[in-house]
Amino acid sequence: MNNFKTIFSESADEFIRTLDIKTQKKIFQNIRLAEQTRNPKFFKKLNKDIWEFRVRYSNKQIRLLAFWDRRNKKDTLVIATNGFIKKSQKTPKKEIDKAEQILKKYLK
Repeated sequence: MNNFKTIFSESADEFIRTLDIKTQKKIFQNIRLAEQTRNPKFFKKLNKDIWEFRVRYSNKQIRLLAFWDRRNKKDTLVIATNGFIKKSQKTPKKEIDKAEQILKKYLK
């Protein structure tokens, strides 16, 4: 049983399409696991509103930022906002800012 359903913004979808097929499959596999387990290995909170799907594949740290939409009592949604390949310990502020902008636009 899934704890939530994931949908992808246009930005997240565009990022995923830039990756090779095997990496895409690994991303979707990890997202399915996160939906079922909410394991922080796959899905971790970054700040009050923004979370990250975490994927390590082929020596790459791939991140998809996301936020929760719990307005519908029937279905809990997680909206993946944007993605990037992580190159340092810290998540880049510009990526978090982009996710927050997509969140604000989504809520309008």
